[in-house]
Amino acid sequence: MTTLALTVFQGRAGDRNPRGAAGALAVGAALEARLDLRAERVGAPAPPLAAGWSEELEAARPGLEALAARLDAVLADGKASLVTQGRCATSIAALPVVLRHHPDALIVWFDAHGDCNQPAQSTTGYLGGMVLTGAAGVWDTGLGRGLDLTDVVLVGARDLDPCEAALVAAGGPRLVAAGSGIGPRLAAAIGDRPVYVHLDCDVLEPGLVPTEYSVEDGLSFDDLREACAVLAGNQVIGLEIAEFEDVFVRTGAPGDVGALLDVLAPLLDRLAA
Repeated sequence: MTTLALTVFQGRAGDRNPRGAAGALAVGAALEARLDLRAERVGAPAPPLAAGWSEELEAARPGLEALAARLDAVLADGKASLVTQGRCATSIAALPVVLRHHPDALIVWFDAHGDCNQPAQSTTGYLGGMVLTGAAGVWDTGLGRGLDLTDVVLVGARDLDPCEAALVAAGGPRLVAAGSGIGPRLAAAIGDRPVYVHLDCDVLEPGLVPTEYSVEDGLSFDDLREACAVLAGNQVIGLEIAEFEDVFVRTGAPGDVGALLDVLAPLLDRLAA
């Protein structure tokens, strides 16, 4: 019996270009070959809107609701979940479902950004920057809530808005900064809790993979593999891979999906076990 379900999300999620959705397809295809799984595609591709958060959320809602239903079925069946998605905003729908099935889970969020903004404070109105507060019910997404921000570990975040920095300082999401010794620091932060892992590829040092928002001083591939080895020591409920674009904008060269999956191997092996 297969104990791991692979999902490729292709619906809207606040996209401002089509490269994220194409990247999710590429990562999904590589995972199918690597893990000998057949992915289920969820959501219908559509041209990017590049609109404000409210319009983006309403346009994305049908696909996000379909993803929530898919994850609900996967987790109710006792399986682990592996999702490839173009953009972080997809997790607005996923996290409430995960926490309904696994209320003891710790959300380990790899991202250069905090994703803890909210509509009243955001200067950009970007839906992907409001994911964690939306899942926590700080603002109403209409897609569920249930996340306690104290049960979030931000890994590698280094481009925080003032409101996000204030949340971290107040003990909301805990921060494990990029840099040497990331493995022991992450181990101390997660303890022996079950983990649900989100990887936004912009947590990595710019140039390693194609992604929309690059921020200097990110994780190396070695850092990420060290972190994955730590996480693999715990129960892993699921993994989301987001923000891998299919090509580098400046050169048009494709991203190396294989190199990324090699780094994620400890987590992938744990999920597939």
